[in-house]
Amino acid sequence: MIFLNSFLKFIFLLTPFFALSMFLSMTQGHSTLEKRHLAIRVGLAALAICLILFFFGRWLFEALGITIDSFRIGGGALLFLSAVGLVNSNAIDKKNPGGDPSALKNIAVVPLAIPVIVGPGTTAALLVLGAETATISAMLISTLAMAFALFILTAMLFLASWIEEKFGHHTIVVLSKITGLILAAMAAQMIFTGVRAFLVVTPAA
Repeated sequence: MIFLNSFLKFIFLLTPFFALSMFLSMTQGHSTLEKRHLAIRVGLAALAICLILFFFGRWLFEALGITIDSFRIGGGALLFLSAVGLVNSNAIDKKNPGGDPSALKNIAVVPLAIPVIVGPGTTAALLVLGAETATISAMLISTLAMAFALFILTAMLFLASWIEEKFGHHTIVVLSKITGLILAAMAAQMIFTGVRAFLVVTPAA
């Protein structure tokens, strides 16, 4: 159950349908093989970024003297803005001009891994999730859930051309907007949790 809850959180944080839409837009004119090689590079880059954010969030908070609740509020606000952007987005094409195979290598990390998959809101959420995971077993379960979510995302990018052919670009955009709605609810919960912690009055000794 814990694994499933963590997996669902990560899969919505990574906004797979938005990533798929942008991936298709930026790889127009390239062969299926080139797209699949790029999908693997993007997946590995996103995994490395997510692991760094997830495991080192606690130390970042301690170094900067930031409480996790203040970051919940700030990160939740960023995540909410990202969700609004998803809902309002029309997935404008950002084509990779010329269809040059070497140009695909340059977009694996930026902009596909960052900020399309791991944007500011997702970054904040990963830092919070990592910092509030207290036990080693919970950390292990969350890491496996994150890896599985990224595997699903990479598989979607790997099969991007087939998915677009079967379901159409419009369906992908609609699913991206639905993801935005769920992401907005997650952001609201983060903000509410942070505000509630600030409002708790510690009983006098």
